[in-house]
Amino acid sequence: MSVEAIALGCRLNFAEAEAMRGTEAPGTVIVNSCAVTNEAVRQTRQAIRRARRDRPEARIVVTGCAVQLDAEGFRAMPEVDEIRLRDDSAPAIPTAGLLHKVKSFVVVQTGCDHRCTFCAIWQARGPSRSVQYEAVRDAVWRELDRGAKEIVLTGVDITDYDGGLGLLCHRLLRDLPGLARLRLSSLDSVEIDGALMELVAGEPRLMPHFHLSLQAGDDLVLKRMKRRHSRAQSVETVAAIKYARPDATIGADLIAGFPTESEEAALNTLRLLDECDIVAAHVFPFSPRANTPAARMPQVEREIVKARAARLRAAAEARRSAWLDSLVGTRQPFLMESDMIGRGDNDAPIRLANARRGDMGIATITGRDGGHLIGTTA
Repeated sequence: MSVEAIALGCRLNFAEAEAMRGTEAPGTVIVNSCAVTNEAVRQTRQAIRRARRDRPEARIVVTGCAVQLDAEGFRAMPEVDEIRLRDDSAPAIPTAGLLHKVKSFVVVQTGCDHRCTFCAIWQARGPSRSVQYEAVRDAVWRELDRGAKEIVLTGVDITDYDGGLGLLCHRLLRDLPGLARLRLSSLDSVEIDGALMELVAGEPRLMPHFHLSLQAGDDLVLKRMKRRHSRAQSVETVAAIKYARPDATIGADLIAGFPTESEEAALNTLRLLDECDIVAAHVFPFSPRANTPAARMPQVEREIVKARAARLRAAAEARRSAWLDSLVGTRQPFLMESDMIGRGDNDAPIRLANARRGDMGIATITGRDGGHLIGTTA
């Protein structure tokens, strides 16, 4: 019997789940849980129940952030055979997960030293710890040796990497000439350092899509979130990235309906889509997590939260559609992640009928089908 790994939530969870899959006995299902929102916890429980239905004879092991925060609740689920708690003070280790045998997510850091008022992840993962450079380098080398064509550096707060994320990337690109494509997971914009901006400006092996943890576009809301940047700093950071690399694209995490959020504050976040040229927004309706300061603040009515999230998603989708349309007629570098779907350097999904998984090249974009570009390499 095979070992199955189910990862909820972030790329870090995926990398950890894939690493665990190689150490478990046959017949095991590993569920790496997520606790970023109440909905993520609900989906984790749903995934556990589905795993039991699909594999009634399997041993189901549940780990991850949701388990760290509610061990007894998950232990009480009849579908669960074992829960596995992490040592949140243990040194970070360079786990990695290979997606579709093409793209590998390499963990360089875990934990967080910041205390955003809406977030419980620091409680689940402990303080920020960085993987030593030599261990990161060796992990990346192993993934390249396994056939990975693209490396994605991931963690809870990778811009808090000891010594600086920019220096880490410089050293990897210097020491590993076979590293042709390096991509970064979510970045805290206020921690982007000069060394990283140098790479943005002049290193073609660094992929030009940057996903920023912006969360809101209103200064009072940002202050109550205990974020460390202002609205103006978000706009300035994106402008600097775009100046350094005109073909760069921007993604962002945004929260709708944070406690005390007024309609004008919500509109300020909506306007941030245009001002930061966001083409890949992850919109989260605010979800009060237990034992966080935001859960004790005056809450916005649930229907208003949902409506604001829907409005923000609709606007974000309209911007993304316009961006995809603007790429029709252009030529885009790509890496095929499956036998039909590739990913542009700018993170645009491209459907190519005449290419296969692992292929790299330049596609001529001829049209768009929903959320995918259509291209040809002929």
